[in-house]
Amino acid sequence: MKNIFLIIVVLLFAATSCKTKSAETKAATSVNDTAAKKEAPIATELELTDDQIKAIGLQTGSMEQRNLKSTLKVNGKLTLPPQNQAQVSILMGGIVKTIDVTEGTFVKQGQTLATIVNNEVIQLQQEYLENKSQLIYLQAEFKRQTELQEDRINATKTLQQVQNELSTAQAKQKGLQTKLQLQGINASGISTANFTNRIRVTAPISGFVHHINLTMGKFADANTILFDIVDNRFLHLDLTLFEKDIAKVKVGDKIMFTDANDISHVHPATIFALNKSFEDNQQAIIAHAKIEERTETLLPGMYVEARIQIDNYKANALPNDAVVSNGDEHYIYIETKKNHYQQIAVKTGVSDMGFIEILPLEEIAANAKVVTKGAYYLLSQLTKGSGEE
Repeated sequence: MKNIFLIIVVLLFAATSCKTKSAETKAATSVNDTAAKKEAPIATELELTDDQIKAIGLQTGSMEQRNLKSTLKVNGKLTLPPQNQAQVSILMGGIVKTIDVTEGTFVKQGQTLATIVNNEVIQLQQEYLENKSQLIYLQAEFKRQTELQEDRINATKTLQQVQNELSTAQAKQKGLQTKLQLQGINASGISTANFTNRIRVTAPISGFVHHINLTMGKFADANTILFDIVDNRFLHLDLTLFEKDIAKVKVGDKIMFTDANDISHVHPATIFALNKSFEDNQQAIIAHAKIEERTETLLPGMYVEARIQIDNYKANALPNDAVVSNGDEHYIYIETKKNHYQQIAVKTGVSDMGFIEILPLEEIAANAKVVTKGAYYLLSQLTKGSGEE
């Protein structure tokens, strides 16, 4: 019996020892797996397909040098000089026969906008031809009387009378010619065979037709505005400078501005003039700035937000959408080769006008292609599954 009891005790001890070693082995394996998982390197590079790039609208750009710190914030609006906007009217009323342009189209100076029918202009042409015929006669008569006077055949009074009539006819001819030109009729081409009752309404400046106040068959009154034309190529900024800021600004200062409703499009300008007196009812002057690029999106009367650069400080900057955050970390993405992108950690500085200052934590090539649109998608791809740890 004692031998049987000893055998049972030994077997129980051996079984307990095996279970303990098995549990310790499993625990050690679990700890090692967890440590390995934590020590696994975080992915900073990824590759996209052409379809993915197209789907997210990914775009790249370059780091820019921008003045974000030492600028003066001002507001204003876009205006046109008086010589680059026109209101078109006619001196003689008439029935609208043709309208040759539409609103929004570009016209050149002298181009026909419409034609007006007016029978009074026929009378004007008739008077011109009659006076022209009389002028030819008086010129010949003056020459004849001059020759007679030299031979002392006629009286001096007769020569003076013909000379007076000739001068009157010449003045009348000049006046009628000017009236016809104002109606768009070339006086030198008038003859009894080609009288016209049509008046050409022409563009006094080149520009875009802004408004048309005509319909076919309508009677167009004299001195009524028929067309508005604006030449947006000469748009400039009128910016309000308050008294405390006047001394900070000078002619030649550079400006970056945006439409108040769209800060994503930034435009350059340069101050070319400063008013020398305060505006009515406010202690402020107007600074005038020339736009340094041509664009179809800017229109007269638009309100703008502008930054006047008051020193030469420049900083590396990217559009706000190029920088993404994950907790307290900020990243940008560099295209290393076609469809391959690398995540770069950066620090950020001042943000203004849709751009943010970039303070690199490692050297970035000056010609590096930086993702400016689609960075959030790249971040989501790199951090996918991180919440499962």
